Amino acid sequence: MNKKIVKGFIKEYTQIIIGIVLASIGLKAFLLPNGFLDGGVTGIAILLSNALEIDISIILLLVSIPFIILGVFTISKGILIKSIISIVLLAISINLETFPIITEDKLLISIFGGLFLGAGIGLAIRNGSVLDGSEILGVFIFDTFGISIGKSILLFNCILFGITAILISTEIAMYSILTYIVTAKVIDLVIEGFEDFVGFTVISKEAPKIEKGLLDIGVGATVYKGASGYGSSGQQDDIRIIHTVINRIDIRKTYRLLNKIDENAFIIEFDINNVKGGVLRHYFNKKKDTNLASSIQPANN
Repeated sequence: MNKKIVKGFIKEYTQIIIGIVLASIGLKAFLLPNGFLDGGVTGIAILLSNALEIDISIILLLVSIPFIILGVFTISKGILIKSIISIVLLAISINLETFPIITEDKLLISIFGGLFLGAGIGLAIRNGSVLDGSEILGVFIFDTFGISIGKSILLFNCILFGITAILISTEIAMYSILTYIVTAKVIDLVIEGFEDFVGFTVISKEAPKIEKGLLDIGVGATVYKGASGYGSSGQQDDIRIIHTVINRIDIRKTYRLLNKIDENAFIIEFDINNVKGGVLRHYFNKKKDTNLASSIQPANN
């Protein structure tokens, strides 16, 4: 087998195992000893475990079975296999780990339980695995009914927390909602990264000046050759389309530059989840590129 493939395989499963350990710490050290819930299948397992007084590791495996079966029809074979392995390892980890009660402060329990759980689930998802079957359910509902995955999971958890409020207590349900919010946010941070990037597509008659201005502030750009079309006549003019990526902290500075050069420029702003390499990374590492102009290259058609 190719060494690069083996290295990638080891890296993925190492991170998944770390994610499982983090998730189990969140459950055993914070949520379970205090009767708090998280959202999704994990929340159902905690609720049933408390009600039936059965070990949560067993309940977690049993509750996950229907979602795994659903995954056969909704996700790829590779992701399904990883997810089965991950869920089994999570159940084993929960069963083996023991922790003293770290704190009895309910707010700290919600925050830190959600933090550890979110970090663990996020690491697993980032490496192609699922620790919670609610994501699989969300994919199935999206494929079947066209309802977004996020809305499906939100509805699923609203029902779960509603049942918690009725069967246990409203206070526990409210703290569990806080745990879920923290978990969801940390999952996003782990998957998308901590750096918040924004992309810009700019169309302007003053494109050369904008390109130079971007380089002067240390931002790279890619330029495409295009043609504009508008009105019933479909009139077309040759244009230069500038594409650049910046950190969100520089968004005001970039807008000031664009408005100064051409206040009538057509600007499209969009979020970016991840950036790798390029002049942008050199900029944030405070390394000067002696040939920044080389970053501006017309796209080849």
